Amino acid sequence: MAAAGLDFGSHLLSARRKLDKGAVAFCFFINDELAHIAWLAMSQGAKNSFAPLPYQVNFSGKQGCTGNAWTHPRYRGRGLMVYAYFKRLQFLWENGFKSSRNAVNAANLVSRKAQIRLGPRMYARARYLKILWWDSWRETPLS
Repeated sequence: MAAAGLDFGSHLLSARRKLDKGAVAFCFFINDELAHIAWLAMSQGAKNSFAPLPYQVNFSGKQGCTGNAWTHPRYRGRGLMVYAYFKRLQFLWENGFKSSRNAVNAANLVSRKAQIRLGPRMYARARYLKILWWDSWRETPLS
């Protein structure tokens, strides 16, 4: 798409790396300008390319992974995040996947609000700590 003249801005280099790992990009353009990009994984390698947090996804059990969405500031507040999230879930469903997992920072109210519109099930709170080469991930189930 970049070769066809669509403007990816600063996302082009990281997009190539993610695509090479098997991630699927959902891109929305307005007048040849990237308005929104979001990612989907159907394998561990693809997940690791855009979602480095160590939460578990059951890919062999037909569970996918979504995340790493970005909307150009000029187009925020126009529903692109909700629509893109819906299209990613629809793509997973059409490819035999039954569910999707992702991690959203509790402070990221925009992402949380967009996902809530599609009725997700929150199953845990997590804490992640990384100091140099040491890291810790702990999930606490919600009651």
